[in-house]
Amino acid sequence: GTCPVDSFAPNGFGLYNVIGNVWEWTSSTWTAADHAVAARGGSYLCHASYCRRYRVSARSRQVPDSTAGNLGFRIAGDPCPVRVAER
Repeated sequence: GTCPVDSFAPNGFGLYNVIGNVWEWTSSTWTAADHAVAARGGSYLCHASYCRRYRVSARSRQVPDSTAGNLGFRIAGDPCPVRVAER
């Protein structure tokens, strides 16, 4: 199943949870001539016995209207947001 954020140590770049819970939608197309997009990373459904693609560079072809419980987005934010001046 899935796991809480920060359950594992960061990778060599200091990033946490780069792969694991869901395949992540990207803005990359599968091929230049294709309307399909590439999802990356692998999900909690991957297992060594049948899914050898459990790595950041793994790609999965998805049509734009695909839905699945193991397909999602990576939400990112600025760690130091600009402070709005007080009124």
